[in-house]
Amino acid sequence: MSRDLAPEEDRAIKSLKRLAKAWPQSLKLFSWSGALVVMDADIEPCNEAVLAGIYGIPNDGGDPS
Repeated sequence: MSRDLAPEEDRAIKSLKRLAKAWPQSLKLFSWSGALVVMDADIEPCNEAVLAGIYGIPNDGGDPS
C-alpha cells in the first residue's frame, strides 16, 4: 500500500473482499463508461448481457500500465 487507509476506505475494501468470496461465477463485472455493469458471464459483453448497472463507484476499464 502506498498510504494508510481511512477507516471508511478500509471498511469498503473489506466489504468488497467479502463480496468476492460469495460472488456467483455466473456473473461478471464490466467497466462500461464509468459504470460497473453486472453481466451474464456466459455471454460476450453486449447490451443483451447486461443485468444491472452500478453507479457511484469510480472505476476505469484500462490496465494501469
